[in-house]
Amino acid sequence: MCGLAGFLDRGGVMGDAMAMLRAMADQIRHRGPDDDGYWWSSEARVGFAFRRLAIQDVSPLGHQPMASASGRFTMAFNGEVYNFLELRKELESLGHAFRGHSDTEIMLAAFESWGVRAATERFVGMFAFAVWDARERDLTLGRDRVGVKPLYVGLTGGHKPSTGGFKIPDGASLVFASELKALHPVPGMRFDVDRGALALYVRYSYVPTPWSIHPSIIKLPPGHLMRIRDGGATLEQYWSAKEVAERGAADPFRGSDREAADALDELLQQAVKIRMIADVPLGAFLSGGIDSSAVVAAMTAVAPGKVRTFTIGVRDPAYDEAPFAKAIARHLGTDHIEHCVEPNEALSVIPRLCRMWDEPFADSSQIPTYVVSAAARKHVTVILSGDGGDELFGGYYRYRWARSLWSQMRRMPVMARRATARLLRAVPADTANRTLTPLMRALPARFRMNTPGDRAHKLGRLMLSSSDWDLYRRLASVVPDPAELLIDGSEPMVPLTDPAWLADIDELEPRMMQADIVSYLVDDIMVKVDRASMATSLEAREPLLDHRLIEFAFRLPTNMKLRGGTTKWLLREVLYRRVPKELMERPKQGFSIPIEQWLVGPLRDWAEGLLDERRLRQDGFWRADAVRAMWKSQLSGGRMQHQLWNVLMFEAWRAESPR
Repeated sequence: MCGLAGFLDRGGVMGDAMAMLRAMADQIRHRGPDDDGYWWSSEARVGFAFRRLAIQDVSPLGHQPMASASGRFTMAFNGEVYNFLELRKELESLGHAFRGHSDTEIMLAAFESWGVRAATERFVGMFAFAVWDARERDLTLGRDRVGVKPLYVGLTGGHKPSTGGFKIPDGASLVFASELKALHPVPGMRFDVDRGALALYVRYSYVPTPWSIHPSIIKLPPGHLMRIRDGGATLEQYWSAKEVAERGAADPFRGSDREAADALDELLQQAVKIRMIADVPLGAFLSGGIDSSAVVAAMTAVAPGKVRTFTIGVRDPAYDEAPFAKAIARHLGTDHIEHCVEPNEALSVIPRLCRMWDEPFADSSQIPTYVVSAAARKHVTVILSGDGGDELFGGYYRYRWARSLWSQMRRMPVMARRATARLLRAVPADTANRTLTPLMRALPARFRMNTPGDRAHKLGRLMLSSSDWDLYRRLASVVPDPAELLIDGSEPMVPLTDPAWLADIDELEPRMMQADIVSYLVDDIMVKVDRASMATSLEAREPLLDHRLIEFAFRLPTNMKLRGGTTKWLLREVLYRRVPKELMERPKQGFSIPIEQWLVGPLRDWAEGLLDERRLRQDGFWRADAVRAMWKSQLSGGRMQHQLWNVLMFEAWRAESPR
């Protein structure tokens, strides 16, 4: 894994181009501590900077930026193309010869033989790249199919790039990088806050593609190429999750359960095997859940030796999954390393989060993700994870009960639903939690619930849904009404709300899964894993997000994913071939961070400084009275509210970001 940055200096604002490229690369040194490289064409005014984490061909023959054999193409590339050995054989049959064995050299030869788009369509991997074609005099930026690797694109001078293509204004330069911080040294870059993007962040706890928190910078969407030529930038989509879902619905898998399990097992082993190719030590995250266990089980089936696995634990047995992970590791015979997280270790990460993520990001699971990445990096350079299993195989609870909930709700008259919603939200959630929680203990176990007040308020919001799809969108919103907190901010269209990104199929469950892939998976899960792992110079690979496995998953009937109240049914069936069912059949606990206690304890001064009323009013983003009311509720023993954590993460980022 590596990091790249660069520019097309049409505006002539870069000054000493090589010095500027070095300054940009220095900002992302953590992504590539092993080597750096720079390329600048004074004639074309195009430059690339690169930081290398050496994984494949760790010799100087893997150094980047790299030129093709003919000199036509020059590229900086972040990520991995896993099928490079297969492509190498094909390219050698066409007459290509290779000096080393890096996938970068294979990609350049593929561009020579097939062109950039046709070659990219052949790549199996995770990647972001910038390639200059000296013959055609165009620059192409590319991103992998599901957005595992990031790529930001911006304009100097405060100009705003359009998400559908744009002209580079006179006097402006185009810039790009793996992380926003690499753009901070660029002269003429403006880092205003985009209020529309801020509203989206408050709703989802992340800034969705294609927007960034800055109006002059966008994210290149997954599965897209951006071509810059003659001062104009155009976007081409070479792979579409929407089309994959629609094709799967039109051509469903018609085999038996056994045949489906056989096919999935084979695809999973193939995806794992090619992701285990590396010239450096490799391991896997093992949480004890279905997804990571399935990946590790497949690794043990294809690996020539012992697999290394990593998990983190906590001292509170109510939240500790480490014993389950250890039992699975013991059964599979892995070399298992368990790291017990002390409170101070996790606590110390929080003030540093904004510097790792570069733009507001409020998924608190980023904390354990960073901690386990740091622990694994002491032993390995590459890690395999189980990300993607929930979206592909129906792991989220909303897939299981959204249809049933809407079926019951729609029978009620609209006025009755609205009245019920008002009733459910009549009592403040904190008050209801304190009042009803003691009463829960008197109920049979199957009727007990945590935070009944929070659940009542959530159900009240859902009762206002106008359709099953509206119900899903409400479920996907962490904060249902950003306007309650923000002074201003109209939300622009994003993949979750734009029909151009969403599959046109009748069945609700695969529609929700496809929508999650182009929204939550890209901009929450993948951002979380990329930044947390790369902050520790660790490369994370996701076998379940192999596009061939995704395409197969969308052909599966829903009852092969959700069956009899069981989520991820088919993936479980494959896992049970290698791991006894009794080791897996238990409620998922997850790793819990006691943020509520920390905010009123060791983090209180930190939070109080960020939520200072004068500061909030001066910045002019927040309704200060609403934010202060939430903070007072927290200090008086209320439950942690997503809105409050979102505000804190924005303010922490704002304090560190350039203006």
